[in-house]
Amino acid sequence: MATHGKVAIVTGAGTGIGRAVTLALLRDGYRVALAGRRREPLDQTAAESGHAARTLVLPTDVSKAGSVQALFAAVAKRFGRLDLLFNNAGIFVPGTEIDALSVEQWTSVVDINLTGSFLCAREAFRMMKNQDPRGGRIINNGSISAHAPRPDSVAYTTTKHAITGLTKSLSLDGRRYDIACSQIDIGNARTELAAPMAKGIPQANGQIAVEPMMDLEHVASAVRYMASLPLDVNVQFMTIMATKMPFVGRG
Repeated sequence: MATHGKVAIVTGAGTGIGRAVTLALLRDGYRVALAGRRREPLDQTAAESGHAARTLVLPTDVSKAGSVQALFAAVAKRFGRLDLLFNNAGIFVPGTEIDALSVEQWTSVVDINLTGSFLCAREAFRMMKNQDPRGGRIINNGSISAHAPRPDSVAYTTTKHAITGLTKSLSLDGRRYDIACSQIDIGNARTELAAPMAKGIPQANGQIAVEPMMDLEHVASAVRYMASLPLDVNVQFMTIMATKMPFVGRG
């Protein structure tokens, strides 16, 4: 497919949701910068896409301001603008009660899930505000955990609730610069991070239950739709989930 000239950055692009969204955007004609901590999976995603000429692989630690600034500077140099940021990078600490959670574990989750999203959004906002034509779109990966926690997930849940505040603030502050901001809340997509759910995971009532999962392509299609809208239209929040996952109702 011929490129339409739009440029995207996807964080956490080497695996899971980030990989699926990267491949979908490349199929749609985007030029995509793939950011993540490890080069190998980023290179694999770019090579397997069949559109490597439209990719820029940039190992990035989103929790470090200097690393994020280098990412956006490289995109500006290579592509000249930015139309879409998919703020996706995130980590999860396996089920841990708060009194057993170390400060180091807490900090690592906050640094990547929340501070990383802030740092990337800050650089995207600055770039979109000042480019010509002005504006762009930021899509933050929230989670079902932005609405309701799983047992023993205080660090992850706290960061995902905070992402909602980041999304709302960016939506408000971006209006005057034609910057739209959305949040997609994903429940039980079939990724390495979510693999334990298919084997059995603790529920709110203390039981262990196997949870229904959905294919990653449905998530990628949802992000593609959100990204395809003109900048005067915005899907503010979208929840996409396996229909029968235990989210709506009492657990």
